[in-house]
Amino acid sequence: MRENNEYLRALLGLYEKSLMLHDTSLFHPVLKFYFIDACAHLDYTLGLLSYNYASPKNIMAMEYLRWRVDEEKKGDRPLFGEFVNWLRETNPERFERLPTVWRAVYDRESPAGYRSFRLVLNPDSRTAIPLGFFTMAIDELFENEFLKSLYQDGGSLSRLFEEFRAGRPA
Repeated sequence: MRENNEYLRALLGLYEKSLMLHDTSLFHPVLKFYFIDACAHLDYTLGLLSYNYASPKNIMAMEYLRWRVDEEKKGDRPLFGEFVNWLRETNPERFERLPTVWRAVYDRESPAGYRSFRLVLNPDSRTAIPLGFFTMAIDELFENEFLKSLYQDGGSLSRLFEEFRAGRPA
């Protein structure tokens, strides 16, 4: 780790967040998966910017992210990207309130994505993602209103996901 690494501050900010006031077992299972997934990709990306690639922290994160590739294909999880784009088309104001990471990665019009498990906003750029982006992205994921929207029974985003799922052709 480089001394005084600015990205380490953002990583520590992620680690200091708490879900103590929320029961994640009551989150919609698909939305919970992608919430944890976004946190894991942010953790891994910040870990690479803060620590040596071969650090135990980064190796453990990479192992989780390898596992999630197969998990992403289970149940209704493959619908998530379509859901984000459906929101963009049918409910743009709700789409704009999604966490930036979800909008960037799953909006089919965005060049952003996960490359070798790292979050990449612009594949053509060779500059690091600014620290402020990470701070904002982490804060958005832990915003109380967003977390409340993930609850399976009554969460606004959960209801929209179920509306989307029900309206899809079989």
